[in-house]
Amino acid sequence: MFPLIFIVGPTATGKSDIAFVIAKRINAEIVSCDSMLIYREPSIITAKPPKCILEEVKHHFVNIVSVKDTYNVFTYFTDATKVINDCITRNVPVVICGGTGLYFSILLDGIFMDRCYEPSLRELLLKDVMSRGKEYLYQKLREVDPISAQKISPNDIKRIIRALEVYYLEGIPIWEKQKQRKGLWNNYPMVIFGLTMQRKHLYQRINRRVDKMFEEGAVEEVKEILKIPLSITAKKIIGIEEIRGVLEGKYSVDFAKMLMSKRTCHFAKRQFTWFKRDKRIRWIDVEDMSIEAISKEILEEV
Repeated sequence: MFPLIFIVGPTATGKSDIAFVIAKRINAEIVSCDSMLIYREPSIITAKPPKCILEEVKHHFVNIVSVKDTYNVFTYFTDATKVINDCITRNVPVVICGGTGLYFSILLDGIFMDRCYEPSLRELLLKDVMSRGKEYLYQKLREVDPISAQKISPNDIKRIIRALEVYYLEGIPIWEKQKQRKGLWNNYPMVIFGLTMQRKHLYQRINRRVDKMFEEGAVEEVKEILKIPLSITAKKIIGIEEIRGVLEGKYSVDFAKMLMSKRTCHFAKRQFTWFKRDKRIRWIDVEDMSIEAISKEILEEV
């Protein structure tokens, strides 16, 4: 059995191109773990792989929903694990590629399928907050679940209420229920690679990519997308709000480019922070490496 191949890391490091080359060489299918590639309408502003690549190698979780639809991590985890298990059953290698840290983490370690909810209990807890204060509710949590209370801020009412709901409805602490999560880690052989480079060079790549997006028609693309009522998750796509400003005459194209580049650089920084915490990732500095060289290095370790 081929090990699952993960290729993760910040945006603009070349993950999609490398995944494509590797997938072609080993006749693999690609499972995207990018929360923005799921949308059908945007292609330019999401740096979606071109149609020819999507047709040449099977890509899962690309172009699966409209920007008017909400798509959540629970759905992704359920659907992605089914796809991966199906590939394994068919003896088809899998390359999992993307930069959404949460998608990556839940695939590896599972997700807390939080289904504990009782409207009357939620209403009672909220009334306690209003009448007795958040300190009262936090003290209740300390009494029934001191371990969770140590991890949750006394000011985080939402998490305090969730922890209490789980305890009252299921009779176990929320941390114990979270231990029931099951993902791919330890269930299948896998190799996990992260692509990295110097920040200043990555930011230069991002600036060039944003320029290219505008050359390819990003403004027209967003103009069409804005005709559709956007879901909460789709509104997070970088480029929509920035280009909306251009279309509404609030600022120039150059200013929109600057905003997109700045926001994307901040996003890349957050991606670095997320992935660097995971010690299972084997990092490759791709600074001066070609796609061929990177792909060869990865395949030599598979």
